[in-house]
Amino acid sequence: MLIRLPCLALLLLVTSANAGDIQLNSGPQQVTLLELYTSQGCSSCPPAERWLNEYINKDELWDSVVPVVLHVDYWDYIGWKDVFATKEYGERQRDYARAGKTRTVYTPGFFVNGHEWRGWTMRMRPRGGNKEPGNLSATITGDRLTAGFPASDKSLDLHVVILGFGIETEIKRGENRNRTLAQEFVALSHKVYRSGNGNWEVSLPGTRQRTADRHGIALWISEPGNPAPVQATGGWLP
Repeated sequence: MLIRLPCLALLLLVTSANAGDIQLNSGPQQVTLLELYTSQGCSSCPPAERWLNEYINKDELWDSVVPVVLHVDYWDYIGWKDVFATKEYGERQRDYARAGKTRTVYTPGFFVNGHEWRGWTMRMRPRGGNKEPGNLSATITGDRLTAGFPASDKSLDLHVVILGFGIETEIKRGENRNRTLAQEFVALSHKVYRSGNGNWEVSLPGTRQRTADRHGIALWISEPGNPAPVQATGGWLP
């Protein structure tokens, strides 16, 4: 869902933070957006999810790596409908294929800063980039989010994803039948907001899912028509 915004003054720069506000900053160095495309109906996916779940206890979480798990719906037909899957996430993966970032669409599929990556099979950690795109900053006050990124007159898309943690799902059919999947960093909702000056003031997306023990947020910006992130940040929600 793409929402176009008028030019707005970045409130973060002109007001002091209220008590209880959540402040996020990427810093100038590019933060790694680590995307996993997965499905509860895919028997090859649980090992990839277990590997990604380890980031819960990693020092680099949020500071240099923002993991996001996007459940696709194109395996729903084989016996189990993934409760977290959306058509949108599968289309985003296809956008990478259309952009020449991968030859095929599959699960489990990892992307690191918009590039296909398979190092997880050797338990490698993705290497950070050497780019310095600038600081992506955000302040969350209640259900409102104010964000800013250094830009002049360039249009940019801000992606806002609510993440769910501590999720366990009993799979009753399909390739993972009779398994209980423990899942972290699950994308529960995703909205995209466009700005012409690098400033945003928006509402946080809601989610109908009530199964998570804890929530977080992932933010990244990209150029319109290009799924690859320019900069990312994230953190825990209360």
